[in-house]
Amino acid sequence: MRKSRTRNRYLKYIVIGLAVAFLITAALMIIEIWENRRGRFPESALESGVVAYEGQDYVLKDNIETFLVLGLDKYEGTDSQNNGNQADFLMLFVFDDNTQQCTAIQINRDTMANVNRLDVGGNKIDTTVEQIALAYNYIYADSAKKSSRNVADSVEDLLMGIPVQHYITLTMDSVAVMNDLVGGVEVTVLDDFTGIDDTLVEGETVTLKGEQALRYVRTRYGLEDSTNSTRMERQQQYINALYDKTMSCIAEDDEFVITLVDTMDDYATYDISDFRLKELAEKFDEYEFLGIRDIEGETQLGDEFIEFYPDEASIWEIVIDLFYTPKVE
Repeated sequence: MRKSRTRNRYLKYIVIGLAVAFLITAALMIIEIWENRRGRFPESALESGVVAYEGQDYVLKDNIETFLVLGLDKYEGTDSQNNGNQADFLMLFVFDDNTQQCTAIQINRDTMANVNRLDVGGNKIDTTVEQIALAYNYIYADSAKKSSRNVADSVEDLLMGIPVQHYITLTMDSVAVMNDLVGGVEVTVLDDFTGIDDTLVEGETVTLKGEQALRYVRTRYGLEDSTNSTRMERQQQYINALYDKTMSCIAEDDEFVITLVDTMDDYATYDISDFRLKELAEKFDEYEFLGIRDIEGETQLGDEFIEFYPDEASIWEIVIDLFYTPKVE
């Protein structure tokens, strides 16, 4: 019995640690399972399980699992009675159990999407079209879980009704902490940070340390190109480099993942069963990571803020490729 409890605890550390490795950027976050999902948007046409795309009928794939990684634009703990936070970073990981592969979809935080406003009980008041990042604070409640789920519902609607089964949440100060735990992360600087951080010289290779890492993945205003699309390129670069560095640390030290989880716990919100943790641990360990995909679209300056309008054809291409398979007559 003791051996079983020890194994479950170790598996828990593995999953949380590997999830944190994927997170990163303007704030990232750690695991939350929503086993009894409550869709708050109108029924999607995709719920029939069959769609027509470019003259071909497609059916939903079996054995697909998703979880959403969110990065908050706030420091300290994730729970607050005054929720004025936004989801600055959104990335959906898609696990295909049949092929044993994983693909990530990064979603621009400025994406104009259907966003629900909720009351303190988590019930929908109405739906508005806003930047998807605002879905986290369009709720009159003090629950990080309800806010995270509200973002997940907006992502589901954006992706034509594809379910978001799990979510992960970390605050932005976790970036510097995680970065230094692995001994720094090496990148080749993609933008000119002159006047913001003169240690970040475009084209030079540097090992990011502490708050420097947060500035690299978070900054956009003051740069030559201040759009979120440019920042997303740096975030993807950093995620891949951090993941590789974290895997090296784990390979060198069996206890590293325990230190990682114990340290990051203050910045995380998560809720998951031992059974699900074991399954996720096996997937992180065994599945091939195919990379990160972006939704194409057009960036415009709205009345007050930058707005990103996703291209429906690009969304369909990703959804069909990752979640559907041609129907066999």
